[in-house]
Amino acid sequence: MILRPLRIWWLALALVLGLWWDGQDWTYPGGVTLERRQRRQRRRARWLTQEFLALGSAFIKLGQLLSARPDVMPAELVEELATLQDRVPAFPFTVVQDLLEQELGERCAEIIDLEAEPLGSASLAQVHRASLRSGRQVVLKVQRPGLERTFRLDLEVLQQVAAAVQRHPRWGRGRDWIGIAQECRRVLLRELDFRLEAEHAARFRQQFLDDPGIRIPAVVWELSTRRVLCLDYVPGIKITDRQALLEAGIVPAAVAEKGAASYLQQLVRFGFFHADPHPGNLAVAPDGALIYYDFGMMGQLSGQLRGRLGTMVRAAAARDASGLVAELQQAGVIAPGVDPGPVRRLVRVMLEEALTPPFSANVLERLSGDLYDLVYGQPFRLPPELIFVMRALSTFEGVGRSLDSGFSLVAIARPYLLPLMTSSGSGSGVGGGSGSGGSGDRFGSELFNEISRQAAEVGSRALGIPKRLDDSLARIEQGDLQVQIRAGETDRLLRRLALAQQAAGQSMLLAGLAVAAALLAASARPALVAIPLVAGLPLGLSWLKLQGRLKRDGRLDQLPGVGQG
Repeated sequence: MILRPLRIWWLALALVLGLWWDGQDWTYPGGVTLERRQRRQRRRARWLTQEFLALGSAFIKLGQLLSARPDVMPAELVEELATLQDRVPAFPFTVVQDLLEQELGERCAEIIDLEAEPLGSASLAQVHRASLRSGRQVVLKVQRPGLERTFRLDLEVLQQVAAAVQRHPRWGRGRDWIGIAQECRRVLLRELDFRLEAEHAARFRQQFLDDPGIRIPAVVWELSTRRVLCLDYVPGIKITDRQALLEAGIVPAAVAEKGAASYLQQLVRFGFFHADPHPGNLAVAPDGALIYYDFGMMGQLSGQLRGRLGTMVRAAAARDASGLVAELQQAGVIAPGVDPGPVRRLVRVMLEEALTPPFSANVLERLSGDLYDLVYGQPFRLPPELIFVMRALSTFEGVGRSLDSGFSLVAIARPYLLPLMTSSGSGSGVGGGSGSGGSGDRFGSELFNEISRQAAEVGSRALGIPKRLDDSLARIEQGDLQVQIRAGETDRLLRRLALAQQAAGQSMLLAGLAVAAALLAASARPALVAIPLVAGLPLGLSWLKLQGRLKRDGRLDQLPGVGQG
């Protein structure tokens, strides 16, 4: 335990220095390219994943949480950490028996057949199949011994690391590392309480009680405690095992559609969703029902976000990027004060890609990448729930393609989103039928709704014009009205001029140091030549870096269309 804090500090320092090194153009021999930078960052991400696995339970869970923060981690790290799965050896069966006796006491007598070989072993716990006196087949999820002590030690060191990084003038700018560390501590310590997971499982099961196509294990409450969770044993075929599904007479395409539909229901209808639906947590029952496992990581859409969901969907359907961004801002998805221009441009591209047929097979995967690129290094504060939603939908998209080459998540989503497009979303069912009216009635209704929406929007803007004019006049009178002009070509020329002046100044300094070195070399004390040489080393590296930036800007000016119009 004494060496563990030192190892964590070493990892933090190595990661920070590594990210800094990867961001310096002069560290790439032969010149930097986007492909070379991404290749190096992927290697860095694989290294970090292995380090987290070696550090054990707390860091495996920490990596999964950080994978939901593309605003503070590069895209390559986010994508690699999202695949972080537990590969932890099982602990002895005698330890399992001792812990069950400590937690359950006399209730252990209800367990008559506990299998020694675990069904699975993860960072927090391992799972054993058992039979109860009543004949009920169950699984027991038993927490690893001494886990809470290790968690608290690791999280305390991480708090210290976050405080140190926050004080750095560059690394801490625009980042709330202390707040992130505190949030990770709160979430991870909650995961150690299996009673919360039992509540999640029960709530999740309640949502699908009336759906025979979805199956969630029931909780055995009398055998569940803080460190033991008892659920019904619900076996199934792994969802990605296409051959086994075919042999069981199950249509893979139907499974893919059922999985995507169930997740859309979680988002649109309930707002409470499974935040870790990787293929290991999904299975298919012999009758074709979809089975969910592991309810430690669950997400919940805020009431404010769900309340505005209908307006967002209508704005997206109309490809109104400005309206959608405004709704996202009002729902708190985008932090106030952030320049909406880059967000609006990305949303416009995303809507074109997502809503223009023929639909790309991996549209969500590419949109996630665009989102990660937008938020990293920018003052965005996207809620982790939104990232979990994007990741889960991307997961279902990948699973669907593996089961059915013609799978389209966008096409499946339409029946669930249509009620939100044609109504305010309140009191309407999800995925409702077509009703008794014909296609002409539906078209007329949609057209009327769209005309009404646009008329209301125009009226709202017209009513707001006097207030906006009054606010602008007041700001002019107070002298705090700012006018921002963006001229790409002028900005580029001014930047090149500043770089050229800086390079010229450094060239003169280097020349002076070279003359000083030559004079000292010819003097009676030639050893002093080391002084100008050492002083000139960082200056020379900076000069080379400036030359690279000037050369790169020169290549941009030669590209057709750059800086024109």
